[in-house]
Amino acid sequence: MFPDDTVPQGAPAPTPDRDAPAADDAPDPVAQLTAERDDLKDLLLRTTAEFDNFRKRTERERREFVDYANAELLKDILPLLDDLERAARVESADPAVDAYVKGVGLIGKQFAEMLARRGVEVIDPLGADFDPHWHEAIAREAAEGARDGEVTLVLSRGYRIKDRLLRPAMVKVATA
Repeated sequence: MFPDDTVPQGAPAPTPDRDAPAADDAPDPVAQLTAERDDLKDLLLRTTAEFDNFRKRTERERREFVDYANAELLKDILPLLDDLERAARVESADPAVDAYVKGVGLIGKQFAEMLARRGVEVIDPLGADFDPHWHEAIAREAAEGARDGEVTLVLSRGYRIKDRLLRPAMVKVATA
């Protein structure tokens, strides 16, 4: 309708591709892809680190579970070991009784070795300072040559698995 050189009055002057971005404003596709690659690489590294931490944590928890899974059973068995040890200390003039006592002593020794293989450690604090975390004081009495708070008699040995107490040692403690 209008010749190419004429513009009707009141109409805006035509601009070449007014809605198209200028050449300087156009995003660089290489820069976009590089940024996206860097973001994905960072995400991959973080995800890998999180998974590695998760794997280590679950392995540690599994080891702890295995270490302590039998703690209650072992705690229930400890009085049997005490009884075997007491029976092995019986003295008799009868040779037949001595043979039984020796046999009971061997059974008690095997039993104690089996517990040691399972990680059970004996707490035998004779001569050490009283520690309420590992010992249970049954009595306090004055003892010559002993310092205040020293364990002077172990009535019953204590047991632990690594840092977990199965049973405290029952002890007598010296007073000043």
